[in-house]
Amino acid sequence: MNEKDKWIEIIHELQDSICHSLEAVDGKAVFHEDSWQREEGGGGKTRIISNGNVFEKGGVNSSIVFGDVTETMRKQLQIEGSKWFACGLSIVIHPLNPFVPTIHCNYRMFELYNDRDEVIDRWFGGGTDLTPYYLFQEDAIHFHGIYKAICEKFDPAFYNQFKKNCDDYFVNWHRNSERRGIGGIFYDHQRPTNEKDGDFWMRFAKSCGDGFISAYIPIVEKRKAASFTEHNRYWQEIRRGRYVEFNLVHDRGTLFGLKTNGRIESILMSLPPTVRFDYNYQPLPGSEEEKLLDVLLHPKEWAGIITEADKNEWAKQSNTC
Repeated sequence: MNEKDKWIEIIHELQDSICHSLEAVDGKAVFHEDSWQREEGGGGKTRIISNGNVFEKGGVNSSIVFGDVTETMRKQLQIEGSKWFACGLSIVIHPLNPFVPTIHCNYRMFELYNDRDEVIDRWFGGGTDLTPYYLFQEDAIHFHGIYKAICEKFDPAFYNQFKKNCDDYFVNWHRNSERRGIGGIFYDHQRPTNEKDGDFWMRFAKSCGDGFISAYIPIVEKRKAASFTEHNRYWQEIRRGRYVEFNLVHDRGTLFGLKTNGRIESILMSLPPTVRFDYNYQPLPGSEEEKLLDVLLHPKEWAGIITEADKNEWAKQSNTC
């Protein structure tokens, strides 16, 4: 099996396992699959969940797309070559309860070919990040702990590097460098080397994708039955507005899809179902909403408050990934 086929198999396995886990924790809604084809080449499987006990809207999508490198792509994406191929998994889950965080996850491989169909470039990218509406420190520590444990199995430098990448990427720069959420890990343009070949990056992505379940599902289980008020929902929709701003203004994946004639329904499935864009909305001083905003403006090093007991437990969980 070549590297391209190995990667496609990993993506489809992750899509299946993550969908099953999300359906189980919701207890009501199930994913509906929409298989589609792209005129220029390739297609995908869009799986949507909505109106559940827990999840108001979400998608777990896989895509395998390819085509010719156009002049627009060369200029906008700064790539060369004759043809391209991309395969990835993209997840966005928007819960109903404001005390359950939104989560985003994406893992992908990209290849470029010359006019003889020879691979001239290959790179891997991905990550998982958490966007809470209310800050629970133990949830943040748990989420980052899982990904720190996974990263350390592959390279001790990965977590700090990829955590910083995440903090620096998911940012609404037009809003005083306000982060979209509390981060996670994010990496991009990782090209295979002798030390870290294509198989290494595939195994890393598989472990990170499996880690989605260990990192997110326990938080959902803990928060999904919490009572909430209209005020809590109002704040959730304000923050969802910031999520929309980032995805439409800054997100490279969204821009790539739009520049390559991607499937609009799949690209924009990341947007939440309801949002607010109130003029100059400010949380009350000292409120829980302001506490969250302070962390979004000043990212924390969550791993710095992880105990040895936490590390041991999360290392065990990461070994099941």
